[in-house]
Amino acid sequence: MRILVIDTSTPTIVTGIVTASGGSVDGTTAPTARSVAERILPDCRQHGERLTPSILECLDEAGLKPADLDAVVVGCGPGPFTGLRVGMVTATAFGEALGIPVHGVCSLDSIAIQLAEKNPGQSRLLVATDARRREVYWASYECTDTGAGPVRVGGPAVNKPADVAELVGVVGSLSVPDSLAEKLRVDTLAEVPALDLSPSPVSLVRAADLAREPEPIVPLYLRRPDAVPPKPKPISPAVPDVEL
Repeated sequence: MRILVIDTSTPTIVTGIVTASGGSVDGTTAPTARSVAERILPDCRQHGERLTPSILECLDEAGLKPADLDAVVVGCGPGPFTGLRVGMVTATAFGEALGIPVHGVCSLDSIAIQLAEKNPGQSRLLVATDARRREVYWASYECTDTGAGPVRVGGPAVNKPADVAELVGVVGSLSVPDSLAEKLRVDTLAEVPALDLSPSPVSLVRAADLAREPEPIVPLYLRRPDAVPPKPKPISPAVPDVEL
């Protein structure tokens, strides 16, 4: 399978073309994935402006046209409303235009896969990303010997950094943005080795259940958007009360 991969759940814009095969329907075996082309744009707030050009660059580098794609994998967050929406809408548009399946995955799951590979032997993992408002999105994982990768056992959720350690308990390895490391590494997490990881095209595909018919993708916003509807204003007394 030739797969278009998109993730805009973090400040890093992730796009790529990945070839994949295998993977069991019951999820006990992850698909084998290989990156053909990718564009990783760290700390890029221009999701709307940079995403589509990055996709086209990846297709050109891979020597493919959109019609050559077999599926789309997109990170569904959790993430801020605007950035996450850009990636998911773009993925849906490609899927509908090309008539190919769109598989949504939890973006934190893809980071956990990388974290487990970089820290073999750890049984419990914690992944956190910046949720702004002095909060973090997080999920905890347990590693198994089944070959399917880390299994999520807590979250995804959004909390203050100081509250996460109490909610999660003991973990052996941690992924957290450098800007939040000191805020999150308190109490039981103080001595836990930390890495700053973002979703990658290959790990996003490995987190997807490609053997199953995809379900409708649902964004993991976890909280209401900043924008709120304006409060209704009373009608001016100068406006005549006319029945229509």
